Amino acid sequence: MTQINHYYTELQGSYLFSEIAKRRTKFMEENPNAGIISLGIGDVTRGLPEAVVKAMHAAVDELASPGSFRGYGPEQGYDFLVQAIIENDYKARGIDIASNEVFVSDGSKCDVGNIQEIFSQDAIVAVQDPVYPVYVDTNVMAGRSGKFNKETNRYENIVYLPCSAENNFTPSLPDRKVDLIYLCYPNNPTGMTLTKEELKRWVDYAKANDCIILYDSAYEAFIQEKDVPRSIYEIEGAREVAIEFRSFSKTAGFTGVRCAYTVVPREVQAKDAGGNTVKVNDLWNRRHTTKFNGVSYVTQRGAAAIYTPEGKAQIASIVDYYMTNARIIRDGLASLGLEVFGGVNAPYIWLKTPNGLDSWAFFDKLLSEANIVGTPGVGFGQSGQGYFRLTAFGSLENTEKAVERITKLSL
Repeated sequence: MTQINHYYTELQGSYLFSEIAKRRTKFMEENPNAGIISLGIGDVTRGLPEAVVKAMHAAVDELASPGSFRGYGPEQGYDFLVQAIIENDYKARGIDIASNEVFVSDGSKCDVGNIQEIFSQDAIVAVQDPVYPVYVDTNVMAGRSGKFNKETNRYENIVYLPCSAENNFTPSLPDRKVDLIYLCYPNNPTGMTLTKEELKRWVDYAKANDCIILYDSAYEAFIQEKDVPRSIYEIEGAREVAIEFRSFSKTAGFTGVRCAYTVVPREVQAKDAGGNTVKVNDLWNRRHTTKFNGVSYVTQRGAAAIYTPEGKAQIASIVDYYMTNARIIRDGLASLGLEVFGGVNAPYIWLKTPNGLDSWAFFDKLLSEANIVGTPGVGFGQSGQGYFRLTAFGSLENTEKAVERITKLSL
């Protein structure tokens, strides 16, 4: 009989958001009139920006004509989108990025999950804790994690960097040799950020210790404070040690449309089995062209439209809408005396569960008593136990209603 990849058996339970969906579905079947408000999964509720819609309609019309039809496009992305990304997201901030360093894809989740494929199975991985589950799970699938320890709720070969209120959710540098470091800022799930000085510590560490930073910057558009870096490449030396991931999902409503990009500078290097230096950019390009046929022309035209003057104004309005929700949630929870974090430079609010409740117990309480779905912090890692995440991606009406319901709870 054919054998499976046995590393998949090391995965623990179901994927976090699948488990949330199961519990929500079960509750709704038992309570069909409950009026559930979802502030759990980070899916958006605003429609696509008008500039995006117009651009996609025009692109569809192009494809309807034999004279302007396009089939397979460049796997790395059409030049019109790549150049728009470079000019607006990087050059505008004084950052030099070349066109062969940008790889357009169908989502940051795919990219942060797939990037590990080009590194050795023996690579030692460090992750923040709590952490976006994909970082850990894809390395489990690849065989890097070792066995799962049910007592510690952690994998034996993964280096965890605890983040909690005690260290202001700023992880300490690894205490042993690592090869890959996953950092996410603005952070999912905590909503916290690093200053340029704090991020420089990580770049300097990576340079001194020959490791690579995998920097997930999917939420950079939500940054409100001026001293918070929007790209790791604002830090001197980062081009030598960092790969950056960005997404259009939350800012432009592309969660279902699917479009993102990854930047892999030509300076980022690693070693092959013979000790020879290899450019990671070449390996990612090889992987990308082998396993991916590119994002559709229609989608990329829509993505490019967010960089037009009209698109920028519409994106700013969307960001403002969600950050208003974040402020409402944050202020409402704080008024109850709860410890609240995030929600200033990110659309996530991270709260300490009241009265010593564990994360899933608070999930059940919020669902059963307030009919609100959130995300248990422990689902992001052991350091998330006793915390809970709410998102600002709901409608304004539902956000206000949810906060009102929470204020009526016995906490």
